[in-house]
Amino acid sequence: MTSDQLSSTFAALADPTRRAILARLTSGEASVTQLAEPFEMSMPAISKHLKVLERTGLIARGHEAQWRPCRLKAGPLKDVADWAAQYRRFWAESFERLDDYLRDVQKKGKKYGHGKHHGKQRARIGAHPRV
Repeated sequence: MTSDQLSSTFAALADPTRRAILARLTSGEASVTQLAEPFEMSMPAISKHLKVLERTGLIARGHEAQWRPCRLKAGPLKDVADWAAQYRRFWAESFERLDDYLRDVQKKGKKYGHGKHHGKQRARIGAHPRV
């Protein structure tokens, strides 16, 4: 996928109405009227959203007599997921490094007795007045 196509897909996904339409289409085909039901907007406004989704390849519109069903085409979403996967790997590796670091800190703390409160220390801490 070229970056222009990826940009178009992200631009289409940036709108919550279009994301809601895509979410509805995950359960199967729907007519424009069915897709418009949950929204308080005009049919021309819904049609504009559908045109954006169709132009970016996220939906397809069929022709069945007078019914024009819309269906999800997930190819561009896979392209977005593939693009994001490189960052998922980055975060996973970062968390693994953080886990390693925290284990080292815990081992050092146990080795030198840090983090352990003895009875006398607790009494001393509780004896100080709050400021």
